[in-house]
Amino acid sequence: MQRAIGAISLTLVLGLAGAGRSAQTRPSSARPQRDGAPILPITAAKLLERVRDGKARVTIVNLWATFCQPCVEEFPDLVRLEKTYRDRGVRVFFVSVDFDSELPAVRRFLRQQGVDFPTFLKAEDDDTAFINTLHPEWSGALPATFVYDAQGRLRHFHEGKGDFALFERLIQDVLKNPM
Repeated sequence: MQRAIGAISLTLVLGLAGAGRSAQTRPSSARPQRDGAPILPITAAKLLERVRDGKARVTIVNLWATFCQPCVEEFPDLVRLEKTYRDRGVRVFFVSVDFDSELPAVRRFLRQQGVDFPTFLKAEDDDTAFINTLHPEWSGALPATFVYDAQGRLRHFHEGKGDFALFERLIQDVLKNPM
């Protein structure tokens, strides 16, 4: 029941935020730009392909939005975590669930946060399918953070606001216990 309410909430919030947008295509502004790191459209299936590509010892996937205050509050800790652990095989995939019309705000926010690596924009209109593809137990609440090992196995899932200490504990667990 709670999962269904969460999916409905995410669908409602995202639906209201994107009312009137074209669901068929992403604007060319979703492609890499010279004014900051690239923001690439991605589906849940393609995101999981990237997670499973074996290019990192740990991959953190964080779903966030500019309209989500807890997302905005935890974001600097995740950026700091990426900078601290990138040389140890840890990568962070930020996936914005903002709509096309908010892309300038997303780009501005990422630039203000000092994000200097590619990020993603949810490119799937079916929120329930997106949620279920990433994790069937995810309610759809934001922020949501998934921690995967080198083989792409989900090792930790955190729904709600986290901080540097929590995220560091989760990645340390994966680094120390690779399975």
